[in-house]
Order: sequence, then structure tokens, then C-alpha cells
Amino acid sequence: MARSIWTGVVSFGLVSVPVKVYSATKDHDVSFHQFEKDTGDRIRYQRVNERTGKEVDYADIVKGAEVSDGTYVMLDSDELDSVAPGRSRSLEIHTFVEQDEIDPMYYQKSYYLGPGSDETVNTYALLRDAMADADRVAIGTLVMRGKEYLAAIRADGDVLVLETMFFADEIRKAAKVLDSVPARAKAKPKERAIAVQLIDSMTAKWKPTDFRDTYTDRVNKLIAAKAKGKDVTVAAEAPTATKAVDLLEALRASVEAASKRKAAPKKKAPAKKTATKKAASKKAAPKKTAAKKAPA
Repeated sequence: MARSIWTGVVSFGLVSVPVKVYSATKDHDVSFHQFEKDTGDRIRYQRVNERTGKEVDYADIVKGAEVSDGTYVMLDSDELDSVAPGRSRSLEIHTFVEQDEIDPMYYQKSYYLGPGSDETVNTYALLRDAMADADRVAIGTLVMRGKEYLAAIRADGDVLVLETMFFADEIRKAAKVLDSVPARAKAKPKERAIAVQLIDSMTAKWKPTDFRDTYTDRVNKLIAAKAKGKDVTVAAEAPTATKAVDLLEALRASVEAASKRKAAPKKKAPAKKTATKKAASKKAAPKKTAAKKAPA
């Protein structure tokens, strides 16, 4: 069983619901250690005092905030916790909104909310079912791991799901990030119509299981191949940009290819061997019985 990473209460109005927070997702990146090139020597990172050159224990490290050039204010974990002792164990709901109103850019990471204890299951279920009936998402704030988060809570079947979110001032404006913001494209009517047709021909129902992290799969195969001294298969290069003069023809060819993929008959799954074995055993049974009765 997974361990909870935060415990506290969700409060709305005068009602408080004890909850536990669990990670709902996991990364499956390949774990690497670092080595010096052409040697088997591991590279390790140490917390070292830059003045003395000596290693420092993690328990002896405090945080310093620079308030002016070279001047720092030092804060330890107790001092950081003291400015929000109650909030570090409370998730206060400020409002309820329609889910469609939230720009997906604000979402950060997903967590499951579980009941705080067996005694509080009914209160938890009340909040979950009321939110499902109202079809609303709760918006609140909580302090977790030394940081305050905006959070969205929604009902999802039998559980509540919490999404940590960015605050508005943490979202960068495109104009301040991009070298230049492209103006609205002035595509030719025919190109635009075929582009919409291509989108329609590639549209399907959302099935998350249809997608897989194939890069991690290839990295694992690369590791296995090198471990056995085998040759490594090099992946294909990325496609080159489509030239403006070739755009219309490329769109038409893409629509045709997408239409063929949709029209192609789906491969039938091979018949299960177990069913064949059962049928065969049923047919063989009478013969076996008859053979036993013949000598009598």
C-alpha cells in the first residue's frame, strides 16, 4: 500500500473533512547514475561548506533568502512552519466552479484524497457525493512540502481527486516567452478547408491506453542490447519542415492516408486455444466411456 504524503482536513463552510493525500501518478523514467567518461568512477554530489571545504550534514543546513547584494536572512524549517501552523494541515475550499472554466495550463499534478480514518468515511462520502451531484470543482489552497498550492478537488467515481495548480502569477505570458508571437495565419481558403478535413479524419475517442512512452521502451532496449554486446538500432531522423509551396499537396496526401487507415479492417484477435481444448475434450468424452463398457 502507498503511504500518504499529506494529512489534514478539507474545510468548506463550517464542515471539516479529515483526509489523506496520496500520489495518483508515477514516473517510469530510466534511472541512471553518473560516471566520469571512460572510467568506472561514480560521480557523487556532496553538501560542502564553500569556505571550509568540509561536508555538512543535512540536519545542519538552513535556508537563506537574499535581501540585498550578498546579504541573507537565514530561516530554519521551524521558522518557516511557524508562519502557517494551521494552514500546513488545512485545505480550505474558497469556492466551487465549473470544470470547463479552468484552463488546463493551471494544472500541475494529480493526487488521490482518501478518508482520514474509518470514523470519517461518512463525512468524506458526503462531500464526494454532493460534489458529484452539483457537478462542480472545489477550489482551495493548501501548504504542502514547504509550498502553498492552489488546488482543485473533483469527484471521480468513489474517490476525490486533488489537482495541485499554479497561481495566476506563475503562468508566463506567451508574449514574454516567445521570440515573437505569430500573427493569425492568413492561410488560403482551400488550404484551411483541407486542414480542417485532416483534423476531422484524425479525430477519435480519447483512449489513454492507446498511448505509451515508447522512448523509455527504446532506452531499455538500448541498455539491454549494449549489455549483450549487440548492435544498436538508430531511430529515424525528425521530418523536415513542409515548404509553403508543398503545403496543399501535403495536406491532401495526409487526408488520403488518414482515410485509408480508418477504412482498413481491424485485425481480428486470434481464437483462444483454451476454448478449442474444451470443445475437443467434450467430444472425446463419450468415446472414452463407450470403450470402457464394451468388454462387459
